[in-house]
Amino acid sequence: MQVQQILKDKSDDGVVTVTPGSSVGDAAQVLAERRIGGVVISDDGQKPLGILSERDIVRALAAQGTNVLSLTCEDLMTRKLQVCTRDEDTNVVLARMTEGRFRHMPVVEDGMLVGIISIGDVVKAQIAELAMEKDALQGMIMGF
Repeated sequence: MQVQQILKDKSDDGVVTVTPGSSVGDAAQVLAERRIGGVVISDDGQKPLGILSERDIVRALAAQGTNVLSLTCEDLMTRKLQVCTRDEDTNVVLARMTEGRFRHMPVVEDGMLVGIISIGDVVKAQIAELAMEKDALQGMIMGF
């Protein structure tokens, strides 16, 4: 299965972005309101500069206290952004996410943001694919 299939199956709310100068507190508010685990950092909503996740915020809070909430997203964001393209295989993407121990990956084409997938999206898609294969095999065995 390709990343494109996951993007097609997701709701079309677009990718949530915040600017690098936004406060970490504002980003945390966006994460809570949207019930998402990561937000892409972008000046223009199209070119990703980094990513900020719930984990990034919690780790910084534990290390530095609540003053972290007044820092900018640029101060905390992960700059070495791992991205994928729409035509990448989900098994490859899942392996990269697992190995890198991160849960959100922006989907980029020609340097522009076209979507974002989470490890949960990939697992959900793989479970659905396995269920279809199981049903097909059962149908063949039972003569349907």
